[in-house]
Amino acid sequence: MTILVFSLSLLGSMAIGMPIAFALLLSGIALMHYLDIFDPQIVAQNLINGADSFPLMAVPFFMLAGELMNTGGLSKRIVNVALAAVGHVKGGLGYVAILAACVISALSGSAVADAAALSALLVPMMVRAGHDKARSAGLIAASSVIGPIIPPSIGFVIFGVIGGVSITKLFLAGLVPGLLIGAALAGAWWWEVRKENIVPPPRQSAGAVLKALVDGAWALMLPVIIIVGLKMGVFTPTESAVVAAVYSLFVATCVYRELKVSELFDVFVTAAKTTAVVMFLVAAALVTSWLITVSDITRDLVTMLEPLLGQPTLLLLAIMAVVIIVGTAMDMTPTILILTPVLMPIVKAAGIDPVYFGVLFIVNNSIGLITPPVGTVLNVVSGVARIRLEPLMKAVTPFMLVQFAVLFLMVLFPQIVLWPLRFFGH
Repeated sequence: MTILVFSLSLLGSMAIGMPIAFALLLSGIALMHYLDIFDPQIVAQNLINGADSFPLMAVPFFMLAGELMNTGGLSKRIVNVALAAVGHVKGGLGYVAILAACVISALSGSAVADAAALSALLVPMMVRAGHDKARSAGLIAASSVIGPIIPPSIGFVIFGVIGGVSITKLFLAGLVPGLLIGAALAGAWWWEVRKENIVPPPRQSAGAVLKALVDGAWALMLPVIIIVGLKMGVFTPTESAVVAAVYSLFVATCVYRELKVSELFDVFVTAAKTTAVVMFLVAAALVTSWLITVSDITRDLVTMLEPLLGQPTLLLLAIMAVVIIVGTAMDMTPTILILTPVLMPIVKAAGIDPVYFGVLFIVNNSIGLITPPVGTVLNVVSGVARIRLEPLMKAVTPFMLVQFAVLFLMVLFPQIVLWPLRFFGH
C-alpha cells in the first residue's frame, strides 16, 4: 500500500502538469500523511538540508563553466581543431561533431549545453556541405548525450550525492563508456552517409592543422587538467568544477577575449537560473528520499525482486528496461532523483558494484534525453537548428539504437566500465 500511495501521488501530480519538484514534495507529504507523521518542520528541514551539500556545489560551477565555454569561444575552437583533423574525409563534419562532443563534454558536463553549442556551430555547416539537415541534427543530438557520461558530469555528481557513491570513481569509470559510445556513433554515421553524394572539403595543410591546435590549445588543456587533477588528488570533484569555471573565465576573457566584462552579468544570471531549477529539484527529491527510507518502500521492492537478486545480469536488464521506459516521459535529473534512492538498496542487496551500476544508470538516463516524446536535447536541437521534431525523431533513431547496443554490452561485460578503476589504482 505504501508503494501505491507514493506512486499514485507522484504520477498523478505529474499527470496534471505539476512541476516535478512540487510533485516530489506532494508525494512526500502524501507519504507522511499515510504514515501519520506529518510535520511541516520535517519537510522544511529536509528541504534545506537537501541543498546543503558540499558535493552539490559542483553543479552551479559546471553550469557556469558551460555558459562561459559557449560564449567565450572555447567550443568554437574545439570544433575548429576537429575540423582540421578529420573534416576532409567523407562525412567528415559528422566525425567533427562526435569528436567535438567528446572533448566539449569534458568541459561542461551538460548535454543541453553541448547540444546548443554544437547545433549552432555545425548544423549550418553540414547543410551547406550537402548533408541532410534532419540526419545532421540527429547526429548532433545523439553526440550531445555523451556530455553527462565523460567526466566531469553533473549527472554523476547528483547520483553520487543521492546514492552515497564516490563521485571520483564515477568520473573515472565513465571515461571509457563515453568514448565507446562516441566510436559507436562514428560507425553509425559512416553507415548512414555512405550513399550520400557529398564532396568533402580538401585536406587542410599541416600548417593549418598546427594553427588550429595552437589556437585551441587553451580549450583542450582543461580536460587534461581535470582528469590529471582528480587522479593525482590535487582537487576533489567539487573543486574540479571550480577549476573548470575559473579556467574558462580566464581563457574567455584574457586569452581569447571573446567574452567582454559587460557580458559577464548575463552569463552568471543564465547559469544561476539553470542552477536554481536543478538544486530545487535535488532538495525536493531528498525530502522524498528520506520518507522512502522511513516508510521501508525499498524493503518491499527488494522482496518483490527477490527471485532476481541471485542473477545480477537479469536484474540489471530489468532495471535498465524500466529506466528506458521512464526516460521516454521524464527528464534526466528527476529520474535520477526519484529512482536512485529506490534502486540503490536493491542493487546493493544483489551484490552489484554501486559504481558500475551508477555508470549504467547515467548512460541510460543520458540516452533518455533523446528518446521522444520528452527528450530535452531533441527539443534544444530542434529549436537551435530550426527543424521540426518529427523528422528529427526519425533521424536520431539509428544513433539512439547503437547507444542502447553499447549499454547492453556494458550490462553483459562489466569489465568495460570497471577496468579504468583498476588501471587508475582505485
